[in-house]
This record gives sequence, C-alpha cells and structure tokens, in this order.
Amino acid sequence: MDATPAQPRAEGSPGVALRRSFGKAARAVRLRLGLTQAQVARRAGTTSGVYGRIERGDMMPSVPNLLRLCEALETSPDVLLSHGLAEEQVPPVPTRPAPDEPPEVSRIVRLLRGWSRERLVLLRKLVELADLELHR
Repeated sequence: MDATPAQPRAEGSPGVALRRSFGKAARAVRLRLGLTQAQVARRAGTTSGVYGRIERGDMMPSVPNLLRLCEALETSPDVLLSHGLAEEQVPPVPTRPAPDEPPEVSRIVRLLRGWSRERLVLLRKLVELADLELHR
C-alpha cells in the first residue's frame, strides 16, 4: 500500500494533526467492526505493519489506497478524514438489513445487540470457523 511517510515536521503542524486524527478514526471504526489490524490490512491489500503505522498517525495512505482502506473498514473517506473527529463520534456500523437479507439475520442481530464485545468477538470467530468448514 502506497502511503506518505511521516516527514520531520513540527509537532503541531496540520499534517501531523491530520495523520493522527485519521489514524484515530480508522482505529475507532476498526474496533467497532471487531477487526484486528491484520484483518483490515489483508482486506485493504497491505501489511499489518503499514496499517499499524497509519493507525498510529505515522503515515497517510495515498488516495487509491485510502479508497481500499475505506472499503476494508466499510466506511466512507469523509469519516476517516473528518479532522479532529472524536472516537465516540465515529458513526456506528449500519445495522439496517439489506433488501434481499433473510429475516433471520435481523433476528440474530437484535439478539446480539446486548452482548459484550468479548462475546461478540468469540461468536464471530466461531462463525468464521464454521464458514470455513462449510466451504471445504
């Protein structure tokens, strides 16, 4: 993934602030999705090391890679580029069912809404394992 490496600049410069706020927003969205840095990196076609540098505010992705990153994080560029956006202001992942989605999916989502993050992560891992087994 092409990215703009951190340039030696004054700590308070606009570029540093933008990289940091971008990284903070990317991290907030990733955590809301329950993904690891490695999973986002894989989805975006980069390494977890590069993605980690982006989240830490050490580098900014190029525009084409910004779009791939947004796709991986299931969000739009305006969310990640909203300079100074507080972590709690990052919009939640949409929960509206798709028009062709079976009603059972909505029932499952309603059931899981009260679960803790830890329980949800465990369930996601179990579902991923089951999916792998079913597609063998």
